[in-house]
Amino acid sequence: MRVVDLGLLPYTQAEALQLATLAEVQEGGEETLYLVEHPKVITLGRQGGQDNLHISAEQLASQGIELAQTARGGNITCHFPGQLVAYPIFRVDKRKGGIRKFFADMEEATLRTAAHFGVAASRREGYPGVWTREPTETHERARKLCSMGIGVRRGITYHGLALNVGPDVSLFQLITLCGIAGAAPTSLSLEAGRTITLKDVKDVLTEHFRACFAHTAMAQNPAPLR
Repeated sequence: MRVVDLGLLPYTQAEALQLATLAEVQEGGEETLYLVEHPKVITLGRQGGQDNLHISAEQLASQGIELAQTARGGNITCHFPGQLVAYPIFRVDKRKGGIRKFFADMEEATLRTAAHFGVAASRREGYPGVWTREPTETHERARKLCSMGIGVRRGITYHGLALNVGPDVSLFQLITLCGIAGAAPTSLSLEAGRTITLKDVKDVLTEHFRACFAHTAMAQNPAPLR
């Protein structure tokens, strides 16, 4: 599994890179995990999300916030500096357990990363991603730490997960988080009560991605983070 740190990169550029890499993997290239931060952007998934956007596209543009339609699953979410985004370009059609196991492994890598920093988190049935409080029937007080949504093209995944790391999650005020009324965003720094750096989280998440996906051919020849 090749791991590439893209630093801070606009969303549309990262999406183009994913598609180019997907084509390479489809032709036999090495599976790749991209780690990246994005400038402020709100993205809409295949299940929509426009109705969960609280301001107009014109208002977003005036604040320098991009609005992007994507091919991933899920509803509306947002990306911003201080959030770690991971894009696994993996052969899901070669994996035992298929998409369900793929999501479970992404969640497990995130859960282990949260635990490394002393943050108790969990899965929630029916709600992909990682939470720090169990949603009630109305989702009040539910706190979402990590959102997930993927696309699959020719048996290969792209898009992935967005793990909130820094203390500023204010961009979520402009949307209904993942279209779930009553859910609130949180981050590793907020939950831990101290500042946690993206550099530290990149290293830890990479380690746990390797461990969780090691049962496939994807992690048999680990490459250094670069």
